[in-house]
Amino acid sequence: MSRPWVRGRRADVNPIERALRALDGFQQRRRPTAVVVGVVKKYGDDRGGLLCALLTYYGFVALVPLLLLLSTVLGFVLHGHPDAQQAVVDSALADFPIIGDQLRQNIHTLQGSGLAVAIGAFGMLYGALGVTQVLQHAMAEIWNVPGFRRPGYWPRLARGLLLFAVLGIGLVLAAAGAALVGTTLGGLPARIGALLVSAVLNTALCLACFRVLTPHEVPTRALWPGCVVAGPLFTALQAFGSLLITHQLRHTGQVYGFFATVIGLLSWLYLAAQITVYAAETDVVLARRLWPRSLLQPPLTDADEKVLASVARQEERRPEEHVAVSFHDPDDGPTDERKDAGGNPPGDG
Repeated sequence: MSRPWVRGRRADVNPIERALRALDGFQQRRRPTAVVVGVVKKYGDDRGGLLCALLTYYGFVALVPLLLLLSTVLGFVLHGHPDAQQAVVDSALADFPIIGDQLRQNIHTLQGSGLAVAIGAFGMLYGALGVTQVLQHAMAEIWNVPGFRRPGYWPRLARGLLLFAVLGIGLVLAAAGAALVGTTLGGLPARIGALLVSAVLNTALCLACFRVLTPHEVPTRALWPGCVVAGPLFTALQAFGSLLITHQLRHTGQVYGFFATVIGLLSWLYLAAQITVYAAETDVVLARRLWPRSLLQPPLTDADEKVLASVARQEERRPEEHVAVSFHDPDDGPTDERKDAGGNPPGDG
């Protein structure tokens, strides 16, 4: 257990700190708020903002060549086929932010180019593989996997290719489900039904992707909570992302339109990355019971000590290396108490 902080030595606490500590005690005593604070603090401990920035960069690098490749391939396939062009405009692809707007505006002027196909394919492959590598790195960081236990380049590459296959199957199923709902229902019920089907499929797809990306020692049942949250959020981001971006671009002129488009796409990608990282953090917090966390220290809670020990131990780079962490009252000096990543003394099973 965490050693209690001697409050008597801080009789001169100012009113602001006293109020903050009262708020801290309130959130620690209630499980819903304690879990939320635990997820947010774990996100900060794992440098979640940096992980999201990396995912956004590689996602942007993959999507821009994808737009070039898609436009070129459609130029080859749809040239002289107005019915097929209209089918693309009416498909789920047209709901994708930025790309969908470009397709609607330029579907009749698409032209095919072999050089564009080559450049687009190379750029998309580079960016997509970068996304899979960063996703695997992010999951290892979030689950605090020690460095020597992380897979090498070729296993990560194979896992990335498997992720592509899972995403491809998921997108096909999502398109088929939306089409089925659209043909069965009409009007507002069709739209609501499509959103519900998309939320369910996105949840299942998120679980499948997390299973591919997460270390095998983590059971699948530990991945459900974050995916149940992330699936509907991804659906909302897809459904309302285009609307939000269009609203932001409505009053931009031609000079700034391109820059606004890029910023809008980056913002959309960053939101998607945040949903992914926060969903994974939720899984870890619930699986390891990493709550309550303290907003002000001292004192550290048991969950605080577990997280800090895990963050330290993940820096182990060799099997021969062992990192142990000690915690002590800041006024008493260090003690011999040491804990491993699970919050237990070293050597305990």
